[in-house]
Amino acid sequence: MLAVLGRSGPPPLRFETADGGRMLLRQQDRPLLLGRAHTDGCCRDLSLHRLDGYRSPLPPLRSTTQRSAIDWPHQYARWMEESPAHPVHDGRWHLSPRAAFAPGIWTEDLVRDWPGGSLELYCGGGWHGVLPLRRLSPPDAPRVKAYRKHAREGTLAPVLLWWVTFLDGWLILDGHDRAVAALAEGGEPPCLELIRLTGDEEWRRQLECLTHPADEARRTAVEHRYADTVASLPYDGAPTFTWPLAGGAPTWDDLAARTVLECPRD
Repeated sequence: MLAVLGRSGPPPLRFETADGGRMLLRQQDRPLLLGRAHTDGCCRDLSLHRLDGYRSPLPPLRSTTQRSAIDWPHQYARWMEESPAHPVHDGRWHLSPRAAFAPGIWTEDLVRDWPGGSLELYCGGGWHGVLPLRRLSPPDAPRVKAYRKHAREGTLAPVLLWWVTFLDGWLILDGHDRAVAALAEGGEPPCLELIRLTGDEEWRRQLECLTHPADEARRTAVEHRYADTVASLPYDGAPTFTWPLAGGAPTWDDLAARTVLECPRD
């Protein structure tokens, strides 16, 4: 569980929205994904276009690191703290292994097309798929072939996924080539799932009540009480935050028009 303070503003990687179902995924000042939702009864179709330039919040992984006895959730959390490219903002987050997925998540519900795509977000069912943030490499690419060896050995580092509630699916934050490698070897990739949690108000109230007495024994007791309180808070997922797009719909429309000119076939 990650308790994040001091990051009240928009994170480096964030969704911004405007009127008319318009959506933009931005990393710092770089647009990465343009989306627009079209509603027809209970069905909502999201047309999207992704752009090059995504940066992972994790550093490149060496083979020796993957074969070491490493606590991946803690290591990924530390790397994200030091990264200028993460989606984390103030609040409680959960970063934990995702051991199993429903059938079809990594097959028909993995968006392999690039740069365009379409997600069908049904009421009561949702999309529940995986969306890459960069073009997937072919299974015989040199880096993928190296990762395929790790997949066969059982030493493949986990793919980092971000659960986005309004998409009812995951974005790949890190491990695009590792995902391709695991799938090429006939399995699903090991994954760590990043989710924002509910319970912010109670957590902040307990934090405000926390004092640090000078006496070591009392300070330890206070810290234990706080830890017990935090551990008792719910681990239910909270809605993914979005921020208003500066300039609103005209800004989105201008960016979309320029993107279409650059990619006329999309």
